[in-house]
Formats: sequence, C-alpha cells, structure tokens
Amino acid sequence: MKLNLFYAALLSPALLYLSACGNDASDSSGANRTASQAEEGHDDHETHEEEGGDLVELSAEAAEAAGIRTGQAGTGTVSGQLELPAEIRFDADRVARVSPQVEGIVAQLYAGEGDTVKAGATLARLTSRELAGLKADYLNALSAERLARAELDREENLWEQKITSEADVQSARAAFSAATAALEAAENRLHAVGISHGVLDSLDEAEDGALAQAYVTAPLAGEVIQRSVSLGETVSAGGAPIFVIIDDSVVWADIAVYKEDLGKVSEGQTVTFQQEDGRVLAEGTISNVLPVINEASRTATARVIVDNAEHRLKPGQFVTARIDTGEGRPVVRVPSDAIVSVEDRMSVFVPTDDGFEPREVRTGESAGSYTEIISGLEADEAFVAEGAFTLKAQLEKDAFGDGHAH
Repeated sequence: MKLNLFYAALLSPALLYLSACGNDASDSSGANRTASQAEEGHDDHETHEEEGGDLVELSAEAAEAAGIRTGQAGTGTVSGQLELPAEIRFDADRVARVSPQVEGIVAQLYAGEGDTVKAGATLARLTSRELAGLKADYLNALSAERLARAELDREENLWEQKITSEADVQSARAAFSAATAALEAAENRLHAVGISHGVLDSLDEAEDGALAQAYVTAPLAGEVIQRSVSLGETVSAGGAPIFVIIDDSVVWADIAVYKEDLGKVSEGQTVTFQQEDGRVLAEGTISNVLPVINEASRTATARVIVDNAEHRLKPGQFVTARIDTGEGRPVVRVPSDAIVSVEDRMSVFVPTDDGFEPREVRTGESAGSYTEIISGLEADEAFVAEGAFTLKAQLEKDAFGDGHAH
C-alpha cells in the first residue's frame, strides 16, 4: 500500500499527514496526471500490497524538520547479558548475635540500636552470682595449689636431709597433683564463660564486689541493629541474643536465576547491580552458584560477595542484576530505539526514493543501548537511526485514516 504523506507548513513544521491512498478521484492534482502515470501509480500500489509493506512519503526537508535522522548500520561488540532480580543480604560471617555467657542481672548498658562499635567494645555490664561463684572456686583452688606446692617443697627438703620418710614425700606430691588439677578445672570453667588469662592473673587483687561483675562485649566491629534487654532485667547464658551487630561493609547479593538461564550463569562472571532508575549501585563477580533449586520459586541462587564500604546497598533491598554471560563478538548492530514493531514484526525503517518504509529484521542479543541484527539489514546499509517511533505513529495514523488494515 502506498501512503502519500506531505508536510503541512501551515499547521506545524513537523506535522505530517496522508493524502488519498491510491484514489485518483480525491487527488487534487489528478488533472495534471496522464493516463499512463495513473496506471503506473496503480501498478506501484499493487506492488506494495503484494510485498505487504507500507511507505511513508516524506521529503528530505520535512524529514529533517520532523527529527528523522538516518545512519548506516555498523558493526560492534555485543556481549550477552541477563537481567535478573537480586536481593541484598547480610554476609553470614559478619553478623553477631550476642548472648551473655553467664546468668546475671543487667546493671549497665553501654550501647544501643544504631550505635557503631569496635570489636571488643563493652556492650553491657551484668551482676552475676554465677560468675562470682566460679571466680571464688578458682581463688580457692589457687590457694590450695600454692599450699600444696609449699608442702611438697618442705617435704622434699626434709627428705634430702634424711629427716622425713619417703612415704611423706609421695603423699605431698599426690596432694600437689590433685591441687593442680583442681586449679586447672576452675580455670577452664572461667575460660568457658569468657574470662581471659589477664583477668585471672589479677583476681586475687580484685576489689570487693568485682568478682560478680560480668561484661558482654562485641565480637566484631559494626552497627548495633537490635538490643532486646533493659536495665534490671535478668538474662540467661545461652538464651536469646540481647544484641545483634552487623558489619555491612561487605554484603551478599543473591541473584534469582531461572531454570532456562542456568546454563548461561557461572562463577567468575561480572555483575552490575542497578536500582529501578538505572543508577549503578555496585559491581562484583559471581562467587558461586548454589546447587539447589528453590521448590517454590523454581529458581537457583547465584551469589555475589559485594564490597559495600560506601553503604549503598542495604540488606533486604531488591535490585536488578545485569550479568555479562559471554565475551563480546562483532555483529551488525543498531541503536535499540531504531527497532519498532510494525504489524507484529520487528522492523527498522529504511530510506527509499520517495520516503521511508519499514523492513522486517531478526534481532539477537542486546547490550547497553544497542541490539544485534541477525538478518534483514546489512552492515553499512542506511536505516533510520532517530525518529523510528515517529514514522511508526504516522503509519498507524494513516492506516486508520484510509480505512485500510496494516
């Protein structure tokens, strides 16, 4: 079908409209046409219908005014990319759920939600009768071990002077061994609740009441995101965490990979993470693809360990992951905006002697703002690089105006 379109300068410099479609009776310039020209026009009309194509007649000046720009199809690199949903999660090795190691009453709190703490920082002080008892047992065992050592030294000295019997020496040695074992047991019990050698060395010089003081400390540096305890509250060893600390300078990005895409995703591929407006938040590489498919979502998980020193990514946030699935290869490509759907066929507009017509193309992969052309357009062939949607809109307008189905 041949669509005669001209530029209406009286209405707008960029307004295009359609004259009568193949109807000589409605052509105002029909009086100047010869019979042979009319017959030739009729032949052209039939040719367009046979080819199933449409033509937008437009002069070079009108095309320029309407923002139509042509270019030549070039060759370039298009690497395969996948766009998949991803969820930001805590790095499991950088989360600390802190519980007290002894039972006690919260006497003082040093950190709250939102506070940033260093590794080893004191979070809370407890008053603990349990700890006081363990420390007392240690001090008693330490005193008994010292007495047993002194007794053994005295008996060995007497034995050398032939004053005491060998049986007394053996008895002193047995007592010393028992005292040593008791001291080691008491020491190990204190180590099990977090008491260091430095604290043990100063226990016998501790002030009154100090034996009952237990401290809850941060095992890693990070931010306190939860505190579930108040002053005066009794807490138990091994109970529910009273502090949760996270270090989000490194996070996990778990990408949901659909079954049909699993063969394209592997370790080491580069991934770019974007938010909804297209802003790039971070980059990384796939560290591993978990060998399990979720039964509910029917997706696998590809995990990326992301450096988040600037804290752009928040655990629980959903982002778009763009995965480079292969090395770039040279292909014929055009700007993605140059490709439009005409009569349910992917097409580009190409210039003709009379204007522009859509040409069906077969597309391949896309990367950035370019799309691969597998067939339908050759390298260095002219096409409409800007304004394809304007031409498509005019075709649709003309189709309704003529009463023809395109």
